[in-house]
Amino acid sequence: MAESNFVDYVKIYCRSGKGGRGSAHMRRTKYIPNGGPDGGDGGRGGHVILRGNRNYWTLLHLRYQRHVFAGNGGNGGPNRCFGKDGDDVYVEVPCGTVVYDAENGDYICDVTEHGQEVVLLKGGRGGLGNWHFKTPTRQAPRFAQPGEPMLERTVIMELKLLADVGLVGFPNAGKSTLLSKLSAAKPKIADYPFTTLEPNLGIVPYHDGKSFVMADIPGIIEGASEGRGLGLRFLRHIERNSILLFMVPADADDITAEYGILMNEITNFNPDLLDKHRVLAITKSDMLDTELMDEIEKSLPDVPHIFISSFTGLGLQQLKDMLWRELNEESNKLASSIETVVHRNKARLAEELRAEGEDMDIAMPVDEDMDDEEYFDYEYIDDDPTEDDD
Repeated sequence: MAESNFVDYVKIYCRSGKGGRGSAHMRRTKYIPNGGPDGGDGGRGGHVILRGNRNYWTLLHLRYQRHVFAGNGGNGGPNRCFGKDGDDVYVEVPCGTVVYDAENGDYICDVTEHGQEVVLLKGGRGGLGNWHFKTPTRQAPRFAQPGEPMLERTVIMELKLLADVGLVGFPNAGKSTLLSKLSAAKPKIADYPFTTLEPNLGIVPYHDGKSFVMADIPGIIEGASEGRGLGLRFLRHIERNSILLFMVPADADDITAEYGILMNEITNFNPDLLDKHRVLAITKSDMLDTELMDEIEKSLPDVPHIFISSFTGLGLQQLKDMLWRELNEESNKLASSIETVVHRNKARLAEELRAEGEDMDIAMPVDEDMDDEEYFDYEYIDDDPTEDDD
């Protein structure tokens, strides 16, 4: 099977630039016998900066760019010439990208807006030239400050889709069919489980030119929070949804029990998801008559619910009305205005890396120009050893 172009998980190695060292040059000019120190400062190392870009929708471009290096700062020169600053490296990521430390799984940052910039690794500061260290009692310092060393880190980048409504349900619950009926999206639809292997987004039109975004998440099975089925791979996409639309088919043995299993899986994955608004849709309801609907309704959980059928169109307009009301409730607006997504640290990092095929260590190239002596607190550098003492 061909590899999908939807990539929502990558592991890359990043390294900022080291600062340039300061110069210990002494001024030597005709008719000025004791010119004194005039060594310039070193330039700062380049930063590694993440920048949100709405024109990207996956992390595919980073799958084949596993090493990100910023430029080193230039060394200081004579006549107080400062070294050149190292080139910053901008890593373009789609909006909704979350970054974790690959060593311990700790949360680092989150990029959600177009044009938002986050400095992932700061470049080392440039060292001070010897002219900073002259004093009345030390008029000819023959030393300068080294630049700060670079920073390096291996990080995991996850893409979590930004959508208003997320579809949650078991395989073959009718999620992709509903998305195709409510929007112009064309997800793959078939009569076997796990037809959807990657999330799909659709714009659902509403009255007066209004609309909202709906995300079709691959089917969840019992034990998904522990890695079964597609497991942890796609559960993370529902963390950013304002509303979770639970979909249970009408021919299920026990609708309440299936809803409870789905709730248990997302709770085990991230307990903060319990604070999100929830709606229950009983799909494939064209098989039911009014009496059977009334009987089933008595045993449903205490959440807003509706009977729908994507095949006949039963209840689809009412479902859009219900979702729009939930999206515009004051409590939901308040939660949306404040960043409510609590990105948990990764407790099962090794298991997750194996599942994503990212368990292999990334080869880190050695910087042959690196000189360990540059990182002493102070380095005595004499740019002109033949010069007499002042």
